[in-house]
Amino acid sequence: MIEWITNTVGEAGPLGVALLMFLENLFPPIPSELIMPLAGFAAAEGRMGLVAAILAGTTGSLLGNAVWYEVSRAIGSRRIRPLVARHGRWFGVSAEDMDKAEATLRRHGPVALFFGRMLPAIRTLISIPAGLAHIPRRVFYLWTLAGGLLWVAVLTGAGFLLREQYRQVEAFIEPASYVVVAGVVGAYLWHLWRTRHSARG
Repeated sequence: MIEWITNTVGEAGPLGVALLMFLENLFPPIPSELIMPLAGFAAAEGRMGLVAAILAGTTGSLLGNAVWYEVSRAIGSRRIRPLVARHGRWFGVSAEDMDKAEATLRRHGPVALFFGRMLPAIRTLISIPAGLAHIPRRVFYLWTLAGGLLWVAVLTGAGFLLREQYRQVEAFIEPASYVVVAGVVGAYLWHLWRTRHSARG
């Protein structure tokens, strides 16, 4: 995984970074905790500019979240609730989950959107209830951009500052990446089991 990300970043430059971050925010197969530090390392080696890496990562993140937000906003909460009630247990989503997410966004919209960009899995999923709740576009895009920019800048800066030391920690990142992915899958399966168990109860 590390080698593939490194090759993509090295060969495609900022465009590759933007594409990986776009895919990460559509469905997180590769965590940004791997993509952006490697982009920072590539910038430290002179293969792309640091600012270009940060802007590319932020753009990809924003576009990925925009897809979920706009699709959810177009569908609307009223039309999706019957689907959730009927089939939501297969995806680990219940009507109660939707109610809680929408209530949180309505009460703490900007704060939830800003800090949600820095939490694994949440940074992708939070765009869906934001669209269903019809959070104003100006609020959604402003705070998604702000939170995404901060998160991307921190990760990219870490990879850039490590420079020569990055090769030393690279051996630990590869196994850690699989742990992160396994954790996301495990959390999903646990949530799926809990939702279906509650539905049967």
